[in-house]
Amino acid sequence: MQDIRTLLRKTSFKTSANSLTQLPMDSRGEIAFAGRSNAGKSSALNMLTGQKTLARTSKTPGRTQLINYFEVKDHLYLVDLPGYGYAKVPLPMREHWQKILQGYFEKRESLDALIMLMDSRHPLTDLDKQMLHWCESQELPTHILLTKADKLSKNEASSTLQKVKKTLIEEFSIPITVQLFSSTKPDIGLKEALSYLGEWIEHHES
Repeated sequence: MQDIRTLLRKTSFKTSANSLTQLPMDSRGEIAFAGRSNAGKSSALNMLTGQKTLARTSKTPGRTQLINYFEVKDHLYLVDLPGYGYAKVPLPMREHWQKILQGYFEKRESLDALIMLMDSRHPLTDLDKQMLHWCESQELPTHILLTKADKLSKNEASSTLQKVKKTLIEEFSIPITVQLFSSTKPDIGLKEALSYLGEWIEHHES
């Protein structure tokens, strides 16, 4: 586990893209991060990489309006996708990003998996399910982080996790893994999430 932590701490910003033509051509593998605008995506990326300012965090949802690439090592990337579901983002911009994201999921050959972030207090919204059905149509391996789990009691967190697992089995045909996570308390899910990223890196090194 120390190796993956050390490696992720060296993660660096590579580029931002506003269209599919601007995506890096040298990618050997990518794990994308997606979620509603207030799900805590940037905070989770910072926690996972052990860097407080790698991904910009803001109290204003919807700030990430570009596809941001962060290089872990040797053309392996963590990809921060624009947050979805923020009503104050103008409609033309939402339509622009829906088209780009759909193209990204359908055509990006180096995309290995999606890490999807959901607020553990409000998981599996209609937009979350729409995103999961996109993944399902592309048979894209998906791992869910139920963020802000520190704001729930242990019983509430456990109950939420079991309910989400049950719904995923009942409504989706692809295996979707899920865990609790907190960007402020490392003992809630950090080790499990790092293990997931470690397996991905190991796969590309073998």
